[in-house]
Amino acid sequence: MVEGNADQKSPENWKSPQKILVILAHPDDPEFFCGATIARWTQIGHTVEYCLLTRGDKGVRGEVVDREALMHLREEEQIQAAKVLGVSRVRFLDFEDGYLQADLAARREVVAVLREVRPDVVVTSDPTNFFHREDRINHPDHRIAGQIVCEAVYPASGNPLYYPELLEKGLLPHEVRELWLTLTAQPNMMIDVTDTWELKIMALKHHRSQIANMEEMERMQRQRRIPESSEDNPRYVDSFRRIKFR
Repeated sequence: MVEGNADQKSPENWKSPQKILVILAHPDDPEFFCGATIARWTQIGHTVEYCLLTRGDKGVRGEVVDREALMHLREEEQIQAAKVLGVSRVRFLDFEDGYLQADLAARREVVAVLREVRPDVVVTSDPTNFFHREDRINHPDHRIAGQIVCEAVYPASGNPLYYPELLEKGLLPHEVRELWLTLTAQPNMMIDVTDTWELKIMALKHHRSQIANMEEMERMQRQRRIPESSEDNPRYVDSFRRIKFR
């Protein structure tokens, strides 16, 4: 049952169940970026769907593999990981991994999904974050996926003069109420996800093609506790930049 009070257990202050659409670049992005929050949302009665812009056909570690086989493997890994978190549907668009462009065609595809799903809340990655860690450059697909989604959410999705051909398919304008940016350097929303952190780790274990050492992955994930907590009593937090349109 979804509570409406703005306390620690319900910081979003949503008064009714929300339809949440997570739109990111690659299979495994939802689990790595905000898997514990997704599990939290589904557990308390919200509906979560995924839309992945690519099928992860370049997700290798130096070796040359068959791209078609890799795509099918990563699709199946993503579907199984999403089940762990309670996600109701996973869809994949057909953009090529590593080659995402924030062009009008990509925006149109995302607008079509937004008008079909009609979510209350959209989650995507922060398009402004080039360096999300001191020792790593953010993957360009992460940033560009965020840009595509932001430009689809506003102004295109809610305006009938954008992509009028979608109207002929019955895809009427839709205005999103909230946009949540993950992988951000400018968070304004913190969600305590201690209770679902283990579910996130369980979901990540399905991405076997992307994780060379499962034990090391688990160790690193458990080290992500907030500094104020202890190893014996860890607390975990997901950070977002939340934009409320109305």
